[in-house]
Amino acid sequence: MLTSNLVILIHGLHQAPFIMRPMAKRLQRQGYRTHQFGYRSMRDGIKVNSERLNNWLETNHNPELAIDLVGHSLGGLIIRDFVAHYPKWQIGRCVTLGSPHNGSISGDYIWRLAPAIVGKSYERALDGTVAPLPKGIELGVIAGNKAQGLGQPILSYHNRKLRKANTELTDKDLAHDGTVYVTETQLAGITDHIILPVTHTGMLVNKEVAAQATYFLEHGQFKI
Repeated sequence: MLTSNLVILIHGLHQAPFIMRPMAKRLQRQGYRTHQFGYRSMRDGIKVNSERLNNWLETNHNPELAIDLVGHSLGGLIIRDFVAHYPKWQIGRCVTLGSPHNGSISGDYIWRLAPAIVGKSYERALDGTVAPLPKGIELGVIAGNKAQGLGQPILSYHNRKLRKANTELTDKDLAHDGTVYVTETQLAGITDHIILPVTHTGMLVNKEVAAQATYFLEHGQFKI
């Protein structure tokens, strides 16, 4: 039996809608209807892309029906901006995957060294200045702690700097998924938070990540 909520899946920086297809397929097998929302992560900022999601819904969705939202990395920040600025939509539950809710250290380094690589996704998004999470939004956060990925050299360098400044820091304090620190995924007001042994990109095809995201959409908490 199909669920009543449409699940909107939102990809991250430098990605395209097809990257969310594996998770969409797993959600569909559980009876969910899905839509893989695409946006221009480099050319347009978070406000424009949030507005485009609203416009897509106005054309394609009945506002009397609730929607769920699942976003990877930058896509999770778009979710936050969207729910903060378009309250007319009925939001069921939201899940973010490796989203740097507190801002992105790796994004900061890249912005200073080669801003064209992050484009307009830095300001009001990766810089940590996304709108606060509105009250009443059920948000589950999935973080990864398998340190492999394109951002690993940057974060390894940053970890060495942090250890010199504070010798009491542990590996747990400095854990990351190869792009985003676990601490960067934390946010005041979230409903639940879970850390899984996955990389930043690997979480998109990981069965346990998909299972936990589905469980949160159904129950409002992660499965322990």
